Amino acid sequence: MSTVVLRTADGWWVRARDAAVRVDTAANTTAELLADRAAVRSAAEAAAEDGVPVESLDLVSPVTAPCRVVAQMTNYRSHVRESGMNPDTVPLAFFRKSSGSMCGPVDDVIKPAHVQLLDYEVEVGLVVGKTLEVGSIVDDSTVAEHIAALVIANDVSARDVQLPKTQFYESKSYPTFTPVGPALVLLEDGDLKRFEHLRLMLRVNGQVRQNSTVRDMIYRPTDALRALTRFQRVDPGDLILTGTPGGTALKAPPKPIEMIGALLPPAVKWKTFFRRQARNLSFLQDGDVMEATIATDDAMLDLGRQRTTVRFAR
Repeated sequence: MSTVVLRTADGWWVRARDAAVRVDTAANTTAELLADRAAVRSAAEAAAEDGVPVESLDLVSPVTAPCRVVAQMTNYRSHVRESGMNPDTVPLAFFRKSSGSMCGPVDDVIKPAHVQLLDYEVEVGLVVGKTLEVGSIVDDSTVAEHIAALVIANDVSARDVQLPKTQFYESKSYPTFTPVGPALVLLEDGDLKRFEHLRLMLRVNGQVRQNSTVRDMIYRPTDALRALTRFQRVDPGDLILTGTPGGTALKAPPKPIEMIGALLPPAVKWKTFFRRQARNLSFLQDGDVMEATIATDDAMLDLGRQRTTVRFAR
């Protein structure tokens, strides 16, 4: 059975029902905590009466910076289709985010003043537990050895920066653009077999925007680690984001409009596109509250609930 670990500014905690028991560890980073599983087990075995109410904790991201944050591109069939692509031919591809973009599960998401189109993407985060050198062999029988934990992440995106520049790093790396947590769910034997049953949901002001299970995912963790380690080393505490399902604010324009846009000079095309998108009220507004949950429908594997508020920088 998985172990739920929480983090505050002054330490680590194991959740036992509605209580949290402090982990007696010197670990400062996620990698160090993963190496001190004995302390985590000891806290998990303590009685819930020895803890404090979970609600009394000021939670921060359970994944610590600096670390590598690597994200898969369009990786859910529903999101691929709404992006105007073919799920049968979309490649397995990655981009990087700055770990400085990570924030806690209840922190405000701050939109920079120059950003106009702010979008959300709920994602399952894989937390690496074992170093994988370039050239490492990963298959379905060994993948669980390398994935120590799962977390909720929100890949917040400045679409009006991302699209014209045709790059992801800046548009997804502003401070607070990767809320993580609340829980670092440490996996035990067999837990990863339930991965495809996880349901990702994201609500904005109570309205469901995204709702899908991992069954909609195209490239699974084994595929991602196998492809990533062809060129990239990963270490304990690194975070791999696995893509988002359909339901984001950004949608591909209808084919006729897309064909016309392809004939326009780039400056004119993007000006026209963003003028149309500005009327799309699904993009995040000042004061919007995002709630993200990831769990199996029977709640046997539950990554918790993330609740963040959008604030516009002035």
